[in-house]
Amino acid sequence: MKKKPFLSFWQIWNMTFGFLGIQFGFALQNANSSRILQIYGADVEHLSLFWLAAPLTGMIIQPIVGHYSDKTWNRLGRRRPFFLIGAILTTIALILMPNAGIFLSPDTTHAILSPVLIGAGMLMIMDASINITMEPFRALVGDMLPAEQHTTGFSVQTFLIGVGAVVGSWLPSIMNRVFGFANTADAGEVADNVKFAFYTGAAILLLSVLWTIFKTKEYSPAELAEFSEEKKNVTHSEKRSGFMEILQDIKHMPKIMWQLGLCQFFAWFALYSMWVYTTPAIADHVYGSPDPTSVGYANAGDKVGELFGIYNLVAMMFALLLIPIARAIGRKMTHAVCLTLGGAGLMSLYFLTDPNMMIFSMIGVGIAWASILAMPYAILSDNLPPEKMGTYMGIFNFFITLPQITNGLIHGWIVKNIYNGYTIYALLTGGIFLFFAAAAVFLVHGKTINGVRTK
Repeated sequence: MKKKPFLSFWQIWNMTFGFLGIQFGFALQNANSSRILQIYGADVEHLSLFWLAAPLTGMIIQPIVGHYSDKTWNRLGRRRPFFLIGAILTTIALILMPNAGIFLSPDTTHAILSPVLIGAGMLMIMDASINITMEPFRALVGDMLPAEQHTTGFSVQTFLIGVGAVVGSWLPSIMNRVFGFANTADAGEVADNVKFAFYTGAAILLLSVLWTIFKTKEYSPAELAEFSEEKKNVTHSEKRSGFMEILQDIKHMPKIMWQLGLCQFFAWFALYSMWVYTTPAIADHVYGSPDPTSVGYANAGDKVGELFGIYNLVAMMFALLLIPIARAIGRKMTHAVCLTLGGAGLMSLYFLTDPNMMIFSMIGVGIAWASILAMPYAILSDNLPPEKMGTYMGIFNFFITLPQITNGLIHGWIVKNIYNGYTIYALLTGGIFLFFAAAAVFLVHGKTINGVRTK
């Protein structure tokens, strides 16, 4: 019986490089979707409902993609066919998202769909496409690396996510300040700097995913069967349809997934609040410009893109530090400390009125983001049966989408009726939820924690 060989740093780099491009799309979506939807006419209290398109599609898509990627094998491999399909669809969605108006006739008086609904539809398509590509990348780390390299694999992945997110978040400002594209436009139109940022992100996403497809060779099913880890975990069960098998896998999911799920719920509730409300919160709280057609709001939107780029830059640099820190104090303690720093950073936005000082808030958020992208998956992948790696990684996405759906359903009402439309309180709430997530980490117990087998 053989064990999976250790891969070199550059093999791991090539294997995860596509995530750089995926994060370009994700960063552009996170930093600009609220801005685009408000330009198309969305009210601030309805933003969280429009954003529901993203987690709802993720909840449906990821388990299905995980299940079928576990069972796929062709000349492109096991996970790579899904990389390619998802990358092509995401590229198209990125080009169309800031151009929702092209789907309307010049006479909009009798139009059935408004630009904001079309924009929300594009957000749904874009997120579904990103999910098709993203979930198999998570599973690929589990496929290709021995357990001892899982923290390294997910940390390198997080580093590349950081690179893509930094540049992706800054792209609208770069297009405005470096290339001279206007950051304002006529009412109902998306500014040119945002449009061309999306076009650039689309090209980079496609090219980086193609890099991974051409530079990575996956283990065949026969090769995987030779590894001792796989042989030890193979079970024989009656044949079921894909849907029924997914339901059975949900029913019998490892206990550690539920334990990590509580932590994930609090963390992703906070992240959803940040992504949805930071632009209107900063526009109102700092710039005094709640009107999405105003110059102040446009400047706030660009500033939020820069701030999001900073937290992703911090995540990028901190990602590789997670490896020695987790080795020294353990994965659980590392994750708890990082989440606590993120909570402090997000809460501090409420007390700051100088956007330049908010850089320090983003340091805490970036440290938390680095850990959220790496630690739960490193802990989880050591505790999953290899033949179900893709399926369970997809099912684990429920603990990312459910908190976002919960947030989307209730937070808009809270913003309108309790916060009186003052969205900065949504960021304050997000910070408190990151503290809850840090506390929930200590409820996690599995057979493998911190890379060490436990009872």
